[in-house]
Amino acid sequence: MQATARAQPNIALVKYWGKRDSDRNLPAVDSLSLTLADLHTDMQVRFEDGLAHDELTLNAKPRPDLGARVSRCLDRVAGPGRSRARIDSHSNFPVGAGLASSASSFAALVVAGAAAAGRKASREELARLAGAESGSAARSLYGGIVELVNRDDTIDVGMLCSVDDWDLRVVVAVTDAGPKPVASGDAMELSRRTSPFYGRWIDEQPADMAAARAALTARDLDALGEVAEHNCLKMHSVMWASRPAMVYWNAATVNCLQTVRDLRRGGHGVFFTIDAGPQVKAICTPDHEDAVAAALAETAGVREVLRSRLGEGARLLGEAA
Repeated sequence: MQATARAQPNIALVKYWGKRDSDRNLPAVDSLSLTLADLHTDMQVRFEDGLAHDELTLNAKPRPDLGARVSRCLDRVAGPGRSRARIDSHSNFPVGAGLASSASSFAALVVAGAAAAGRKASREELARLAGAESGSAARSLYGGIVELVNRDDTIDVGMLCSVDDWDLRVVVAVTDAGPKPVASGDAMELSRRTSPFYGRWIDEQPADMAAARAALTARDLDALGEVAEHNCLKMHSVMWASRPAMVYWNAATVNCLQTVRDLRRGGHGVFFTIDAGPQVKAICTPDHEDAVAAALAETAGVREVLRSRLGEGARLLGEAA
């Protein structure tokens, strides 16, 4: 059987950085994110009895280097005795560049893989399967504004605001479309082992989550931006204080932060966040989107500006066949 699914990347406002259980890929902290509408990954999974091994293509190019993670995820979804699969993945945004391509990819993979295998699974179950391979992928099963909460031996994921509850826009300043030099998982483990700030990062996360929830309830963009920027800079401080230092930013990243701050001083409702990569995401209301996009496009070092509304969670495209 075969099936195709689409999933959107998500942008964390209160970040996930570090793992409390590496074997099960359980995050060290709770997190909160926005699911995007206009960036996406489409994933087709087709099980075939005659294949010797899984075959993965990404944007029409074979990617055997990524095969182990994909195969491991499909084993969880369909069972280790499954037929091998052809997996065709297409993303309309840069992959491996700090734009949460692993989140959209593994969210789409579990939805397509479960349907192709004939497995009936709840959204919550699929989120946990996706999170077992990519922690942020669990959030891409849901749309709008999403919360991931740690439980004793698992995670709970759910939507806090639907796409209709608060019309926010995300403007992405792409400063380097190439793959980042160190994968997030490796950098997280390095931070856990070597950064003197890591313990404080863990301790302060509940307060940041509480502040973000309160801002969402009040639809207070300024309050949400204050906690999101603070949380972002703390996460990168943890990385920078690791040994060796994990510095994903480039000069254009810093230029974009200044642009966002200048926009805010000029009366625009906007704030920034940055994940494990050099790209800057500016979150704003629709009436400020054009000004934010124009200012970031003119910022030194910015190669491309992407725009997105809030979007849906991972879903099938058509019926499994």
